[in-house]
Amino acid sequence: MLNRYKHLLKNKKNLLAFSAGVDSSALFFLLLENNIPFDIAIVDYNIRAQSKEEVSHAKALAAQYHLNCHTTQAPKFESHFEAKARTFRYTFFESLIAKEGYDNLLTAHQLNDQLEWFLMRLSKGAGVSELLGLEPVSKRENYTLVRPLLSYAKEELLSYLKTNNFPYFVDESNHDKKYERNCFREQFSDALVSKYKEGITRSFEYLRRDKASLEREFETLYTEKSLVIITLYRRSSKVKAADIALKRLGYLLSASQRNEIEKEHSLVIGGKWAVELQDNLLYIAPYVTTQMPKKFKEVCRINKIPSKIRPYIYQEKIDIP
Repeated sequence: MLNRYKHLLKNKKNLLAFSAGVDSSALFFLLLENNIPFDIAIVDYNIRAQSKEEVSHAKALAAQYHLNCHTTQAPKFESHFEAKARTFRYTFFESLIAKEGYDNLLTAHQLNDQLEWFLMRLSKGAGVSELLGLEPVSKRENYTLVRPLLSYAKEELLSYLKTNNFPYFVDESNHDKKYERNCFREQFSDALVSKYKEGITRSFEYLRRDKASLEREFETLYTEKSLVIITLYRRSSKVKAADIALKRLGYLLSASQRNEIEKEHSLVIGGKWAVELQDNLLYIAPYVTTQMPKKFKEVCRINKIPSKIRPYIYQEKIDIP
């Protein structure tokens, strides 16, 4: 199953996002079978009694196979659980990557997850990049995010675990209808994958090719920390370029925000991100305000750095490109 990704993972320091569920357990044993080195990281959200048992299982499994097991406990999230849990989870993973020097973060997203995301975004209004959402390989600032199981159905992974008598847990919260994704999973994505798996897999491959073709209309010119400068070969690609860049920075645009970017040359998105167009260059950076010396502002003016971008460059001591 992992042949396509061995060249990325062999002789690298890999961190597996582990939950003890079907998907991450399958990836755990597939990595062992393929002699790919890795450690695991697990988050206890403390919302289910079973979570303590899952963390204990993860520690025991890591010890059995001589791996490091990183654990943490999340605070109690009173609202917007899924979004806050994801932010907490990736902050934890990225802190480990920075501290321990991991090259790759591996997640066990599979085909059902991909279709579930697609349908959720489709129902809200989205472009090609956002509809795809989950990419097999994504370059991040300090690491590469790899999802080796995207072309495999959950049933295939479950069958692999059962055939080999490998242990796994079933998270009962996966059936809780208060989470929107569970509704999409049970009503649509699982049934569709079960019946049309081969066609759905091919469709996602075609969509990735189409996305790559669209992205030829612009090119990332410069990145430093959370500053991104993109060359637009066509002005009409501004929204698409901003959408992809912000997604890589961890921010998803709404339909109304995409409309704003299409209409305006200079704006702040969600109170967090400055997006400005200067000639054929699109600048994106965290929106901050700070006092800047006149000399710095004059250098920015000469170099045509947009005004909303300047404070972040100054604050982070970025050399003006």
